Amino acid sequence: MTEGRHGAHDRLAIIAGGGLLPRYVAEAARARGESPYILSLRDESAEDWAGFDHEIISIGNYAGIGAAFRKHDIGRAVLSGWVRRRPEWRDIHAPFKALLAVPSVVRTLLKGGDDTVLRMVIRLIEAEGVRVVGAHEIVPDLLGTEGPLGSVKPDTAAEADIAAAAAVALALGRLDVGQGAVAVGGRVVALEGAEGTDGMLERVAALRISGRISQRRKGVLVKLCKPGQDLRADLPSIGVETLRRAKAAGLAGIAVEAGRSLVLERDALVAEANADGLFVTGILPERAEKT
Repeated sequence: MTEGRHGAHDRLAIIAGGGLLPRYVAEAARARGESPYILSLRDESAEDWAGFDHEIISIGNYAGIGAAFRKHDIGRAVLSGWVRRRPEWRDIHAPFKALLAVPSVVRTLLKGGDDTVLRMVIRLIEAEGVRVVGAHEIVPDLLGTEGPLGSVKPDTAAEADIAAAAAVALALGRLDVGQGAVAVGGRVVALEGAEGTDGMLERVAALRISGRISQRRKGVLVKLCKPGQDLRADLPSIGVETLRRAKAAGLAGIAVEAGRSLVLERDALVAEANADGLFVTGILPERAEKT
């Protein structure tokens, strides 16, 4: 197969986790003349990759990933999609040169936050001589833009909730814990943890039903990059399912960081948000430090 304008020794590999993003990246790469090689993570990716050169590989099998890189002349790799299960240190199979480059693998897996682990993964890949690129470099039109995406705009109460949730989301991100927060009535009621955004929104919905959160006040979900986050991995993302869970939780809308978040299924998302009277908007949060 042709490798497009990047040359025979700069083929793109897509390390595919769950969700819609890996498919978006693969289709975009193909549309611009590339022949991406898909490394589908076992028990994470549910996509059928029959239309692409691909193989299924375990998440901790860095030796196997490195072998695939060499066999298929991979020069660039993109990490895309969510990963629900962090590998145990016993699952890690990495070549000696990679372990020399990243000697703290076990400690990172045991104690590191998600961003710390992703930085380690990037270093392990780069130890194979492969350059890691961001999904947004392959599909730049997925990046969120500033201001409302649809016809619904946040009102004064929602703006106050956005400010409250954004401040706490940044603080949470500094601890490398999560990227999202929910505020209702100017008060933060939920923080994203290991359960992810979907789990957090389910928790908000349950709190709403139990009466722990006001039925009268709606609230907002805010998702932001962690301060200092490596933008080549795990950019905050939303899609139609996020919107539906926000609606089920009784929220008025969603705010994401403009230029540093991914909006999947944008047309369908905007159409459904407009129909439901929910807003989706891009914000530029104030950051105390350079990122």
